[in-house]
Amino acid sequence: MTLDHVETRGSLIVESLRGIGRMARESGLSVSALRFYDGAGVLVPAHVDPRTGYRSYAPEQVLVARLVAVLRRVGMPIAGIRELLARRHDPAGVDELLAAHLHQLEQGLVDARRALSSVRSLIEQEERPMSPTTVTVAGPELAAALRAVRFAVGSDPELPVLGGVLLDVAADAVTLVATDRYRLAIASVPLIALDGPAVGAVVPAPFSDRFPETGTVVITVDGATIGVRAGAEELTGHLIPDAFPDYRRLVPENDRSVPVDASLRAALAAAPTRTLRRDADGVEYEVAVLSVGPDGIAVGADGEGVAVNREFLLEALDAGGEGQLLLSLDGPISPLVVRSPRSVSLLMPVRS
Repeated sequence: MTLDHVETRGSLIVESLRGIGRMARESGLSVSALRFYDGAGVLVPAHVDPRTGYRSYAPEQVLVARLVAVLRRVGMPIAGIRELLARRHDPAGVDELLAAHLHQLEQGLVDARRALSSVRSLIEQEERPMSPTTVTVAGPELAAALRAVRFAVGSDPELPVLGGVLLDVAADAVTLVATDRYRLAIASVPLIALDGPAVGAVVPAPFSDRFPETGTVVITVDGATIGVRAGAEELTGHLIPDAFPDYRRLVPENDRSVPVDASLRAALAAAPTRTLRRDADGVEYEVAVLSVGPDGIAVGADGEGVAVNREFLLEALDAGGEGQLLLSLDGPISPLVVRSPRSVSLLMPVRS
């Protein structure tokens, strides 16, 4: 008699246990996957024969196995599946976990688009000969633009390209960009002169910190090197060779604007917050929640609204200077945008 039928042991009746083969057919998980999830503690059989090691599953485990199959198809990690199964009878808890995973998938898609957007430009660089590009800008304007983006430079050693500032040279301006994946800052400097083709160059942040702040600054990008000259002062350095993310795709073209004044910064600095821990690196940070009400922007620690890293937002407001607009308070996964005449900053909201 197999375990797919009724088996009697004294007064104990084990009803309709599934063998691992039948469980695989009914759940959509392979036999090897079932063994793996047993070892991972995600889907433990109802019974394991101590002599043969043969696994058997209870009828109610079929739906659990189908749930595991769906969650794995959408890329949920084992730890997330384990937590969701433990909370599956709590609708609010399930919604929270699914929303968090959906946010991760959306962010992954954004990252993939950034990476793929660089493919065409890399191919074009390979196909055309490299020639130097020299731009001339005003030192004070360059220094102001660097201050407006410097706070967003990354420090992750596994992503060295984010440890630099992008100089995106076009026909009418040099655009400076920095991002650490959680925020992005953009500022432009008008050109005095341009000699050579448009070019994008990623300058290591410590080197950009040495740029002259007065007079007229001449910057030359030649292959993998950069030269900076202002009067008798000259600097030479090496560029970061990796492709920088395509920042243009991230800046919303149309967004709702809410005026920002000094009172918002003061309210943000004094508002109650909650402390969260970042999954990627374990860093703790304070979270504030922003919402738009009849009296403008309200700041708190809880409630409906957009949850942000308070320190990041304060840095963005300081970098933007006067005349700012706070934009895109449109939901928990839309970037929060700070615009000013000097710069544009984007901050990814956090899961609150």
